[in-house]
Amino acid sequence: MSAPGSRVARLSWRDRRLHRHDARGLRLTLVAAATVLVLAPFTLTLLVLASWSPLRRLDQTVTEALVGYGSQHPAWARALNVWTDVFGPMPLRLGALVLVGWLARHQARQLALWVAVTMTVGGLLGPLLKLLVGRPRPEVPLTQAVGLAFPSGHALNAALAAGVLLVVFRPRAGRYAKRCAVWAAALLLAVVTGFSRVALGVHWSSDVLAGWLLGAAVVAATAAGFTVWRAPPPQRSTPAQRSTASKR
Repeated sequence: MSAPGSRVARLSWRDRRLHRHDARGLRLTLVAAATVLVLAPFTLTLLVLASWSPLRRLDQTVTEALVGYGSQHPAWARALNVWTDVFGPMPLRLGALVLVGWLARHQARQLALWVAVTMTVGGLLGPLLKLLVGRPRPEVPLTQAVGLAFPSGHALNAALAAGVLLVVFRPRAGRYAKRCAVWAAALLLAVVTGFSRVALGVHWSSDVLAGWLLGAAVVAATAAGFTVWRAPPPQRSTPAQRSTASKR
């Protein structure tokens, strides 16, 4: 039986970039992805601060269309409001705290620490960027919201939670159908939560996009730092265990 390192060595350069046993290759890939993802919300921030007219018109058009539909369909707006409350930043943080405890009990302390650091770093970056940009929310919302608009805290925390779901549960899913279910749950959480904030008129579409990108960047950066994708090394057997095994 060949060792994981020998199998990785036979892979192409492109395949090694995403192989979970190649720590350096995957870490560099994640760092590059995090860099690109950070540049995207940074660019959006500059465009928002400059009041770039094409972006402003797009935000207004999307918000007016979605809020107009919601005002004509109150049941739709109520359903989105329930979703945005259930999957808001605080419930997601409480869920992450429960997950941290569960991972620690199952001897996955590095993964538990990664979840805590990821949610904390993302939770601190969002309010800081809001203060730096100071963008007001849309003027005619369908629900109550306080604070500034850019980036969307709901979208940011949903992206963080989606990344945590993928990193923690996808390797444990086993079968293909279960892995697909984990992907579907993560995407549903991030996409619907972000969409609901625009549809309820409490965020511009660029606020949500910035939240998604920033959340994905934090997940990629912290995953690269903790190498949480790597399987634990096999335990070495003691001489007594090897002697017992040879007699069987």
